[in-house]
Amino acid sequence: MRSKDTTAGPSLDQVRAAKRQALGAFKRLGKVNGVGITRVGEGYGLKINLEEAPAKEVTLPDAIQGIPVRVEVVGPIKKRAAA
Repeated sequence: MRSKDTTAGPSLDQVRAAKRQALGAFKRLGKVNGVGITRVGEGYGLKINLEEAPAKEVTLPDAIQGIPVRVEVVGPIKKRAAA
């Protein structure tokens, strides 16, 4: 069982300010479908959605400007057909 991270983290404003830099950094490493904000402990972090897993030799950053980064491979984004 994983313990809950209760450390105070970056503020929402700090994370918002780091989004653009994160997008630039991750675009150089692979196809980015989106950059969002997620809860990390008592603060916030960045969530990077990738279309595909990067090559094994690529090392993804785990923080941008001290902001924790969570990466998820979500696959290609497709428009849904109207119901």
